[in-house]
Amino acid sequence: MKPILSSLACAALISLGSAASAAECYADYKAKQDNPLRLHYGIMQVSACDKGQAQQEVTQRLNASGWTLLNVLSVFGPEGLDQRKTNAGKFYLRF
Repeated sequence: MKPILSSLACAALISLGSAASAAECYADYKAKQDNPLRLHYGIMQVSACDKGQAQQEVTQRLNASGWTLLNVLSVFGPEGLDQRKTNAGKFYLRF
């Protein structure tokens, strides 16, 4: 009985660790608006560190604000925020 409980406890800890690490994922992206043409580079916190999933999330959130995603450049952890903050300007964690 104890090995089963230990296995369940380990699985629960792994699940919690995955959820915590997902909260620390960010994507940098390029987006546009038409008429007149406006472009921006931004940083957005995303729920998944997978680039494909992040792209879907970024697309939905930008579309809701009238922007079109051009490209997700990368997905990274909190260690990459400081080096990108200046370039993102007012679009740093805006959406």
